[in-house]
Amino acid sequence: MSQIPNTTIAVIGIDIGKNSFHVVGHDARGAIVLRQKWSRGQVEARLANMPPCLIGMEACVGAHHLSRKLASLGHDAKLMPANYVRPYGKGQKRFSVHTRVIPRKLVSQLLRLLLG
Repeated sequence: MSQIPNTTIAVIGIDIGKNSFHVVGHDARGAIVLRQKWSRGQVEARLANMPPCLIGMEACVGAHHLSRKLASLGHDAKLMPANYVRPYGKGQKRFSVHTRVIPRKLVSQLLRLLLG
């Protein structure tokens, strides 16, 4: 599934690997409008061409560096502890499962902080 030109991406989830990043974008309704695998070099270039949005990542060493880069591009990058993401994975770690969970969990955590 690739990006649909008429929809605006509201939330993006990124699962960071050594060489490849799995990216899932949701619109304001929560429907998946972007699901792609990008190489490390493509992430900054592609996100620089997108309008600012909320981006969630599982916290790790590389995520801190990437979140600073994305913030300089105007995006709102948020890091999540790994224990928020892991309970949703069944069996072995699969990028596709984690990437789908990150945006949903990020939005629910932000709503809990705002309302709670």
